[in-house]
Amino acid sequence: MSILGALREVLALGGPVIGVLLVMSVLTLGVTLYKIWQFLASGVGRHRVLSEALAAWDAGDRRSAQDRLAHSSSYLAPLLGSAMNAPSQPGLNERLDAEAAVALAGLERGFRFLDTVAQMAPLLGLFGTVLGMIDAFQSLQAAGSSVDPSLLAGGIWVALLTTAAGLAVAMPTSIILAWFESQTARERVFADKALRTVLVPGQGDPAAASTDA
Repeated sequence: MSILGALREVLALGGPVIGVLLVMSVLTLGVTLYKIWQFLASGVGRHRVLSEALAAWDAGDRRSAQDRLAHSSSYLAPLLGSAMNAPSQPGLNERLDAEAAVALAGLERGFRFLDTVAQMAPLLGLFGTVLGMIDAFQSLQAAGSSVDPSLLAGGIWVALLTTAAGLAVAMPTSIILAWFESQTARERVFADKALRTVLVPGQGDPAAASTDA
């Protein structure tokens, strides 16, 4: 049996609820692949060059820090470059924190959709099961005195199919969302530490710092 034929059979058994869950699973896969690409393109979790630049800045070697920063592909590099070149002024911390929040918000785009799928998929599956049970008992009532136990059993397993489908969509979505959120939380901690390092660097070598300036 072809994949298309198998899908048609599942849709015929589970009804429109299975169709909705199938659409949700396809959209979830698309969002997941997009987020993976976005994280890779933004350099999420890969801050070796950025860390070297911050270490040089913290040691007072401003020129080396900016040279290393220029070779970083991290999405935080432009923000830290602005922080390094920004003159000290009131409200600078708040402005940079706001810009970091905007950058991190871009990484979190799509999380709300994944969370909605993780919560709604089991409910949709349960809804389909309830509809299926209603249909099974209606068929049982219509049979009257000539009740066939297999009729009820067949209706129940078909009804439970939607619950299984809802859980099959929700569980991996929850795991994927948890992983994305953990990565974003680590990025938030790193971004905060990086900004604090740039704004309040270590003493380093004052002579080297004045020369680089």
